[in-house]
Amino acid sequence: MFILATQATSAVAIRWDFVLGGFGLFLFGIKFMGDGLKNTAGDKLRDYIDKYTSKAWMGIIVGAAMTLIIQSSSATTAITIGFIRAGLMRLEQAVGVIMGANIGTTITSFLIGLKIENFALYVVFVGAMIVLFGKRKKHIYMGTTILGFGIMFFGLKTMGDELKLLKDIEIFTDLTKQMSDYPLLAMISGVIMTAIIQSSSGMIGIVQKIYESGGMSLDAALPFVFGSNIGTTITAILAALGGSLASRRAAGIHTLFNVLGTFVAMLFLRQFIQIDILISQYFRVSAPMQIAIAHIIFNVVATALFYPFISAMVKLIRKVLPGDEPDRREVDTNLDTEIIKSLPSGALALAKDVTLKMGEIAIEGLEDTRKYLLNGNGNDREAVLQLETIVNSLDSKITEYLLLVAKENLSENDLEEYTTNLQVIKNLERISDLAVNLTEFYELIFDNREKLSDAALEDITAMYDLVIHMLSRAMRIYEHKDFNLHNSVLEDENYLDLLEYKARQKHFDRMTREECVANVGGSVFVDILGTIERIGDHACNISKNAVNIHVTHDIKQSPSNL
Repeated sequence: MFILATQATSAVAIRWDFVLGGFGLFLFGIKFMGDGLKNTAGDKLRDYIDKYTSKAWMGIIVGAAMTLIIQSSSATTAITIGFIRAGLMRLEQAVGVIMGANIGTTITSFLIGLKIENFALYVVFVGAMIVLFGKRKKHIYMGTTILGFGIMFFGLKTMGDELKLLKDIEIFTDLTKQMSDYPLLAMISGVIMTAIIQSSSGMIGIVQKIYESGGMSLDAALPFVFGSNIGTTITAILAALGGSLASRRAAGIHTLFNVLGTFVAMLFLRQFIQIDILISQYFRVSAPMQIAIAHIIFNVVATALFYPFISAMVKLIRKVLPGDEPDRREVDTNLDTEIIKSLPSGALALAKDVTLKMGEIAIEGLEDTRKYLLNGNGNDREAVLQLETIVNSLDSKITEYLLLVAKENLSENDLEEYTTNLQVIKNLERISDLAVNLTEFYELIFDNREKLSDAALEDITAMYDLVIHMLSRAMRIYEHKDFNLHNSVLEDENYLDLLEYKARQKHFDRMTREECVANVGGSVFVDILGTIERIGDHACNISKNAVNIHVTHDIKQSPSNL
């Protein structure tokens, strides 16, 4: 509809560079602010999703709070999809988070209604000073958040001042009149425009500014807002195309919920408009706030209306997209602090159980890096990143718990168990980091539209098979004290070194014969081999740490040493 306005032969001169530039700053500010908030909150965001979504209503609260924090319902949905794919969340739980995300995303329109843009440049100044002169990362992240907040509203003000002139362009007023007469046209426009820019907050911000100037009636503005709720699902749909079953179902739930909510709102559009007018008149709010109130009511009512039908929606999506979902993996830390003083050895056993779960996730992440290499599917890469975040979270929780245990008077045997647990989790955490490094190498290759040769893939696959086997056995030694396997792990470490050496030499031979046509792939191939070999070293470290406890314990208990 904005393109049509440029064709008007009116005396009104809209500076479209200000409109486009302001809109770009607005979207950039949203992302910049969201990134700063995510960095500030760290892994706690995922912890809250994991911990407080056992019930659908809890998921709604967490989803709303998360989206309020990171200013992106798409980001909240992406995190949720990662949990489903990793088997850490059921689809029923995800529905609640997605519903809550729709409520949380209304905060942007609410802030616009408060006219915060009048102070935008002061906020930009404060944020820039903190970023430039902050010493600690935490302060810089906070400054990034404030700076993004200011940029967002400065962009809105820059864009809004020009968009207000649309009301004086005849062709635009004719179009909005048609939208008022045919609300379905306004809704479809909202769907299309939001799908193009992939930001419902951005689209609603534009509507608020045009409505404030008198360039659009409420009859056209509200259907446009409703349509933006459908348009915003395009992000999840695009992310799910070719992805896992879990991601497609989550995108399907998101789309189904937003479409049904919009359908109901359009059926009762006249009543909805009357309610919005009554509330706005009672509280004497501004025109942008009137749109914000309508947006909030729409999402809250839609959530309340469809909350009792969550199970029905899940069943429908499972029928439309049949298949088996990943098994639910229980990773509740279950680290009881009450037992530490009364039974430290029991506390160490609890820590060991959680460490074993951490090992399973680290192995799965490593396997997903191989899938990403072979298939180039972005969902496998996202799974690696998601699992690495979970490993980091478990590392922090287990370490904090073990440090509490260490404050007690531990026996020598318990002290050895404590040391081994600590060593194992640190090696697992490093393995998970190296798995992420592998995905970064592969991403470099894919971004350059290259692929490794069959011979190179064969060498890497052989190393993958061996290192995953080593890590699985190392964790078995740690779990069951099956120390007969330790020598085989040491032998495999030597064999892994040999595989790396041979693969490297063959790679150099291919380069000499000019058979290596992948420039980026050729440059990072040796790094890939070295990274896999380092993962093998960490697997061997886990085995050695478990054996050291056993050997030390045997020496102390052996009658020959008495």
